[in-house]
Amino acid sequence: MPELIDHFESRLGRMIGAWSPPAGAAEGAPQLACFREGLLPGAQAFATVGLSRTPLWHPTSDRHFHLELLACENASRTKGYGYFPDILEYVAGQLTASGEAILRGDVVPLPAPLPGGTMTSLYAGLPVYFDDDFFSVTIENGSDVAVVWLIPITAEETAFIRDEGWEAFEDALVRQDPDLLDPDRPQLDL
Repeated sequence: MPELIDHFESRLGRMIGAWSPPAGAAEGAPQLACFREGLLPGAQAFATVGLSRTPLWHPTSDRHFHLELLACENASRTKGYGYFPDILEYVAGQLTASGEAILRGDVVPLPAPLPGGTMTSLYAGLPVYFDDDFFSVTIENGSDVAVVWLIPITAEETAFIRDEGWEAFEDALVRQDPDLLDPDRPQLDL
């Protein structure tokens, strides 16, 4: 998938590592990759590579989607990759097993809170820290692939999205401008 890797490296930086799906993973499970030294200074990014080979369906649509998942954080670790590889593996496994897509505004509950205990779900958003051309890419087989940014959110933010809608949540993000690369960020004032 050279087009996809080139697309990721053009914004996320050099791919410094990749992992194959674990033994026993669902058919169509993607690889995971880590990128550093990209357009966001001091950030590292993790992305699925190959999830887009599996057409996924969304309950609100009558068409299929080709997706790759993205997670980003400040690269303050001195060793190891942190928990985002496991999170992407978990979400990608859920998607390939169910055949359902996640789109902008969807919330994915985590099986356990992230370390620190405040982030309990993931919000599916556009990767707005990058230019609009990064939101999707056409790969070698002609598929249009959407890049879905998974942003850790709190239980209260999840409830707000459920009650007020994802547009209201994104309006709050714009107004308050939190550091979405910090998985320990304070909760939005909702």
